[in-house]
Amino acid sequence: MPLRQYSMRNGRLQHVRSELFTHILVLSSVILLIWLIELLDQLFWHGALDFYGIQPRSPTGLRNLFFAPFLHKGFGHLLANTAPFLVLGWFVLLRGVYKFMVVSLVAALVSGLGVWLFGMPATVHIGLSGVIFGYLGFLLFRGYFERSSQAIGLALIAGFLYGGMIGGVLPFQPNVSWLGHLFGFLGGALAAKQLTR
Repeated sequence: MPLRQYSMRNGRLQHVRSELFTHILVLSSVILLIWLIELLDQLFWHGALDFYGIQPRSPTGLRNLFFAPFLHKGFGHLLANTAPFLVLGWFVLLRGVYKFMVVSLVAALVSGLGVWLFGMPATVHIGLSGVIFGYLGFLLFRGYFERSSQAIGLALIAGFLYGGMIGGVLPFQPNVSWLGHLFGFLGGALAAKQLTR
């Protein structure tokens, strides 16, 4: 193999390794943070941190918009959110760290505002699922808006793996923040529209 080709291939390999390391660092940092918060909440505060969730149409609930995704109702709830966050979050990260951050923030904001505006009074909404539904919405609509082979491929894989989640945007399951899911999904679609050239 000519030296130039070897150097180019080696450079591409190093770039892929660097990107993969960044993805692992970003995803593992978020997972470590939310598990640590839940562990401390269960061990020391006995679930009292859940108060910092979104409380519809209350000033305190509005303040908690960006705290709520990091809080969960026990380890079962947290475990149910961990796997889809890792998979769908990684698919979004393949588009770049900047886009991952934008999609995460838009999904959290739109999901949180939707719950705050339209949620039932005297309820508290917590969990990462609004952001996860945002990732799903982003991936599906990115495929539609961009229509590149990579975007369509990721949309098909995401739909195959997690398309069944779409039922979570309907008000059929008790004690599930379907509004958070619905508005998170819409936030992801909005981010896909804004980030598509």
